[in-house]
Amino acid sequence: MADRKISLTKELTKGVIKENPTLVMLLGMCPTLAVTTQAFNGIGMGLATTFVLLGSNIVISALRNVIPDKVRIPAFIVIIASFVTLIGFLLEGFVPNLYDSLGIYLTLITVNCIIFGRAEMFASKNGIIASAFDALGMGIGFTIALFLMGSVREIIGSGKWMGITLPVLSDNPMLLFIMPAGGFFTLGVIIAVVNKLTNKKTPRDISCKGCPNAEACGKAGECK
Repeated sequence: MADRKISLTKELTKGVIKENPTLVMLLGMCPTLAVTTQAFNGIGMGLATTFVLLGSNIVISALRNVIPDKVRIPAFIVIIASFVTLIGFLLEGFVPNLYDSLGIYLTLITVNCIIFGRAEMFASKNGIIASAFDALGMGIGFTIALFLMGSVREIIGSGKWMGITLPVLSDNPMLLFIMPAGGFFTLGVIIAVVNKLTNKKTPRDISCKGCPNAEACGKAGECK
């Protein structure tokens, strides 16, 4: 398929708010809820996912005309899994504490629907540069969402933030927020706020103007 003419700026920014994979498209819910008890964990998972997104999108885009359609899905999985293995080795070697905190959810990046979705919907149909920008945008949006989730849950649930003890809050932490129920509640509130800020509703036109059945119903002159 021929590459579409697209705006790189749009591809980079769409994943931050308009098509945020977590807060708008509701993808990647497992790591979002599981690792965001701390802001640092959220950043770590977000950056690890961004690394895999960027690498896999570039490789899949470069090989999109070479990979046979019949083995497209297995090929995507192998490519994604290779980058997940690489980031796992890097984290284990250089940031072991983060590696231990992320646990099995780091490995599960391989089947993260955000990554596979971008590979199937975008990288396999567009050029390398556009695919790289798409990956960066989605990765940044995912990282921001996880960092925001982790910050809220850590501050309220532990009275700390990024290892800093916060006065007053540390003496009266609401432990519910670092539990699964608190994760669902925090995610719901953040999604509601984002929807409120981004959805600008326009007044609905409820008059008969433009209605093809206006003359038939006999009320064309009554509705204003």
